[in-house]
Amino acid sequence: MPGPGLVRLRLALTAFFALDGFVFAGWVVRIPAVKEQTGASASALGLALLGVSAGAVVTMTFTGRLCRRYGSHPVTVVCAVLLCLSVGLPPLTHSVVPLGAVLLLFGAAYGGINVAFNSAAVDLVAALGRPVMPSFHAAFSLGGMIGAGLGALVAGSLSPTRHLWGLAVVGLLVTAVAGRSLLRCEPPVPAGGGRPERGAPRRPDRRTRALVIVFGLIALCTAYGEGALADWGALHLEQDLGASPGAAAVGYACFALCMTIGRLTGTTLLERLGRTRTVLAGGSTAAAGMLLGALASSLWAALLGYAVTGIGLANLFPVAIERAGALAGPGGVATASTLGYGGMLLGPPAIGFMADWFSLPAALTSVAVLAALATVIGFATRHVTAG
Repeated sequence: MPGPGLVRLRLALTAFFALDGFVFAGWVVRIPAVKEQTGASASALGLALLGVSAGAVVTMTFTGRLCRRYGSHPVTVVCAVLLCLSVGLPPLTHSVVPLGAVLLLFGAAYGGINVAFNSAAVDLVAALGRPVMPSFHAAFSLGGMIGAGLGALVAGSLSPTRHLWGLAVVGLLVTAVAGRSLLRCEPPVPAGGGRPERGAPRRPDRRTRALVIVFGLIALCTAYGEGALADWGALHLEQDLGASPGAAAVGYACFALCMTIGRLTGTTLLERLGRTRTVLAGGSTAAAGMLLGALASSLWAALLGYAVTGIGLANLFPVAIERAGALAGPGGVATASTLGYGGMLLGPPAIGFMADWFSLPAALTSVAVLAALATVIGFATRHVTAG
């Protein structure tokens, strides 16, 4: 049984994962209103939204060093405060350039907190000796579902300013409570003994760096599918299968819900199958599900495919991040997270180009291809990832 300190640490980290998903989803559902407020064209808005991506990717590259120097717990709390404050800034802008600038700050906070709390979670997984990483990512998914649902409910009655600053206040309150608990927790001692290193990082050897990149590629393959289905899944159902807008929206909901369920059961799955077989089963399941979702001729078959894809992809990203962190500490988490986030950015535009060249169903099969690639990588690294 874990001690009370580890239980408190797990609860605090779970709160921060959920907060991250909640705040980010709250922003996403208000993008149309902010677009209208700023008078931005679709292309101008797209450039402004790149601020989130740019800020996140740049920050992820050096947050690992901050975690090494100051500890992942303080960095998590500081980034959470910045995330909550910056989410209220977009509705205060009235043109594209200021919007892009504040989104750069928002993205920086988002990228920083993702590296910091994943690094803290990797340390906790090592201390517990149990593969609980998927439970943290399940909290992120649940927070995102709650944030999106709340945003849909209040969109008609609250302005973006009131809504997002309301999120900021809630987020700061959660940060005050969970952050106090997190800062009181000492970095956990790994189950095998020893204490996490602090200060100047020991530079990983070439083999370790290569393995971290390999695990980052698994994260990339997973996040590519998440981004592709978020942006193109509903359009495929409506455009190619003749679904109503409401039925088309159910497609992504099925995917997200099944991914959440898969992550909630991920610890049990990892304990029974181990990391390698979990990656092999998840990748092959996702590949089969996405082939069905992309190529099915009926709506119900496509919805089933989306659901199966969500279950398959659920635990690949958490396993990849955990293994990268176990190998190379916060720097490994930063590298794998950056690659994973890059996959989420790459997915939507790549699907768009391929849809123009071929068709949207054919483009969506690339999600299956990358899921299969993650399976191959998992098999190739089986001696490293054996659970």
